[in-house]
Amino acid sequence: MNVKLVTVADRTPLLIEQLLNVWEGSVKATHHFLSEKEIETIKNYVPQALHEIPHLIVAEDETKAPVGFMGIADQHLEMLFIAPEVRGKGLGKQLLNYGIEAYSVRSLAVNEQNPLAKGFYEHMGFQVYKRTEIDEQGNPYPLLYMSRP
Repeated sequence: MNVKLVTVADRTPLLIEQLLNVWEGSVKATHHFLSEKEIETIKNYVPQALHEIPHLIVAEDETKAPVGFMGIADQHLEMLFIAPEVRGKGLGKQLLNYGIEAYSVRSLAVNEQNPLAKGFYEHMGFQVYKRTEIDEQGNPYPLLYMSRP
């Protein structure tokens, strides 16, 4: 897959809208434990998170359209989302490897109810070191905290 990784400083309304579409498609493809209503509620907070994350890396296709992105803060992967149409083609691996190399990513949290993501991160060398019953917003979604040895 021919993509270009771009570190984004200027987070324009158009870019935020495009990333929100990638986020929504990714969540609907992978977060089967969330209802449509829950996804819509969470979606309200995504633009703010995209504006506030210190390092936002976007994967662009040949037309410069975003097909994936990740956000990093203090060597912690805060978010990684891949458009459904490009899942399984190595983009997540490409993004995460870049995050590890360029930003020294060492830790992340993943929803326990998203076994594909957990398996992906384990494949990439991360190991679970802690589990919580609720997510960071206090919702009943167990989180697994993972780090690279």
